[in-house]
Amino acid sequence: MHHHGYLWTGPKRRFDEEALRRPPHPEPPSVGSRPELIQRYREVVAEFRVVDLPPIETANWLLKPRTLVRGTWDDPEEAAAWLGERLREYAPRFTVEAERDVSRLARLVESAVERLAWGGDVSLGFYLEHPSYVSLAVVTCSYERAEPACPLR
Repeated sequence: MHHHGYLWTGPKRRFDEEALRRPPHPEPPSVGSRPELIQRYREVVAEFRVVDLPPIETANWLLKPRTLVRGTWDDPEEAAAWLGERLREYAPRFTVEAERDVSRLARLVESAVERLAWGGDVSLGFYLEHPSYVSLAVVTCSYERAEPACPLR
């Protein structure tokens, strides 16, 4: 088992483009569907796997290009340490003051270690100044997880 770290930051309005944050439906729109529906489906098919936007489902980061992986760790504590470093880096820009609390951030990291140790994923997101958003994720790859496939395989 190992863990991959992902980070995305950008305008909140870009983060809100939910269609590009979901994998395409397995069945395309039926013949005779509205042209805009067909066009949107084609856009999602073409872009979901390559766009850097955080997926709605954390595990779907593994479907994204390998170049988006910010780090890979065998040890859950090392993966959580990376997460903690990113939290400390971005915390001064969090729009909600209570989210900047050092003890709260430490609890998030402790919780991440526990979750990663049993094979879970961690996904955190925070609003930043100038309506921006930061998304942090650590995804666990294990041989028990059939889908999505690990980018290292």
